[in-house]
Amino acid sequence: MELQITGKNMDLSPEVHRYIKHKLGRLNRHLPNIINSRVEISEEKTRSPQQHFVVQVTLHSSGTLLRGEERGQDLFTAVDKVAEVMERQIEHYKGKLYDKGRGRSLARGEFSEEVETLPPARNVVRVKRFAIKPMSVAEATDQMELLGHDFFLFLNADTEELNLLYQRKDGDYGLIEPELG
Repeated sequence: MELQITGKNMDLSPEVHRYIKHKLGRLNRHLPNIINSRVEISEEKTRSPQQHFVVQVTLHSSGTLLRGEERGQDLFTAVDKVAEVMERQIEHYKGKLYDKGRGRSLARGEFSEEVETLPPARNVVRVKRFAIKPMSVAEATDQMELLGHDFFLFLNADTEELNLLYQRKDGDYGLIEPELG
């Protein structure tokens, strides 16, 4: 497993690198087909000392993307918390595979980034791109749940068109199938 560790506006000591490799390297025992892992660490100026450090982890595993983010008063606490979150997500993911009896990944899309974010001024401040591969609506639903997002753009394998899946306020899902006008 390739492990990328980056600090946003902060330098990370070799001790921190070793600790992260130790904690997140154990995830391979739960899910051996992890292709790569990306860890982003940032320090925020917050009033709450319990949320001073933010650790985000993104795992790529056979076309499936698992993501977790946790905060802590110190860097090591945040790493411990996010490692626990990732273990739970892996177990949830593996349970879905077992329950459905597929034995293959739930989604085939390989993402390089997430969706762009828009600040209140409505300026595009970040553009993120990702590769889209065909998948069923069920696979897109599973992938959206694993990411923890409330919408998901995918190439529908049945119609060969881009579709947008979103979670409704009542907990059900909606599907947008665009038409050229």
